[in-house]
Amino acid sequence: MKRCLAALALAVLLCLPLTACQKQQNLYSATWFDLFDTVAIVQGYAAGQDEWNAQAAAVQEDLSRYNELFDIYNHYDDVVNLYDVNAGAAAAPVAVDDELYAFLRWCKDTVYPATDGATNIAAGAVLRLWHDARESDSPAPPDAEAIAAALEHIDIENLVLDDDAQTVYFADPAMTLDVGAVGKGYAVEQAAQAAQARGLTSALLNIGGNVRAIGTKPGGKLWTAGVENPWGDDPAYIQAVELADGDSLVISGDYQRYFEYGGVRYAHLIDLTTGWPARYVSSVAVLAHADTGGLADALSTGLFCLPESTGQTLAAQNHYAVLWMHPDETTQKSNDWPQ
Repeated sequence: MKRCLAALALAVLLCLPLTACQKQQNLYSATWFDLFDTVAIVQGYAAGQDEWNAQAAAVQEDLSRYNELFDIYNHYDDVVNLYDVNAGAAAAPVAVDDELYAFLRWCKDTVYPATDGATNIAAGAVLRLWHDARESDSPAPPDAEAIAAALEHIDIENLVLDDDAQTVYFADPAMTLDVGAVGKGYAVEQAAQAAQARGLTSALLNIGGNVRAIGTKPGGKLWTAGVENPWGDDPAYIQAVELADGDSLVISGDYQRYFEYGGVRYAHLIDLTTGWPARYVSSVAVLAHADTGGLADALSTGLFCLPESTGQTLAAQNHYAVLWMHPDETTQKSNDWPQ
C-alpha cells in the first residue's frame, strides 16, 4: 500500500511541472475583405501573437488559392481556373490540377444528388442572366425567353470529367459552370482541415456567413453561431447554435443579394425548375457535422430552392439539421435541428 501511495505521489509531482508550464491561450482575430467578394473573419486561440499570425496567414493563403481557382470572371497567371475552363472546355478537354478536379468531381457526384439537382454547377447559363440583371445600372428581370433558352443548357451530364486524363469537357457547347453556391463552403472546409493539420486547435471561421468550428474554446466550451433574423433587425438573431469540432452552419436567404423591380424582390437564389428566384421560404439554415465534408453551403442553397417537403425528405435521408424560416415569420425544423 505504501509503495502504491508513493508511486501515486510521484506521478502527481511529475505532472505538476507539465501543467504549470502550459502556455496560456489568448484570443486573436483576423479580418480580410478580398476573398470570395465578402468579409472573412477568423478568430481563435493561440499561445502568442506570432503563432496566431502564422496560422492566420496560412488560412488566408489557402482561401486565396481557392478564390482564384473558383473564379469564373477573371484569369490568373500560372493558374488554370474556372474562368479558363468556361473559356475552353466547349472546344476541347481542359486539363486542370488536382484540387480543381477533385472539387468538380465532388460537385457532380456528391452535391448534385444530395440536393436533388437543386445545386447544379452546370447552371451557369441561367445564373449569369440573373447576375448581369442584378449588377446592371437599372436592375430588371431577364427576358423570359432568354431564361427558357438558358434552361436548355444546364444538364450536368454534359459536364464530362475524365479521371485518367484529369480533364474537363463540355458536351454542350452552350453550357458554363458557376460554383457560387458551393465554392465558398468547400474552400472553408478545406482551409479548416489544413489549419488543423498545421496544429490550429481552437478557431471559428466565418467566411461570408459560412461558419466552421475548429476544436473548442479553452476549457472545452463549444463555439456558438447565430441564425440571422431574415425578417428584420430586432432581434438580430433568432437562435444561437452550438458548434462542435468540425461543425458548419450556413444560412441562405432572400434578404442578402437581391434587387427590387415593380415592387417585387428578386433574390439571387434561382429555382432551376423554373429559372426564376425561389420563393418557398425567407431563409434556410443548415447545421452540418464534420463527416459532411463542406456540404453545408451547397445544402443551404439547394434547400432554399426546393419545396420544404422535398427538403424534409432529403434532410431525413442524409441526417443533416435544417431550419426553414417562412415569410409569415414561422419556422419549421428537421428532426436533427437543435431545440
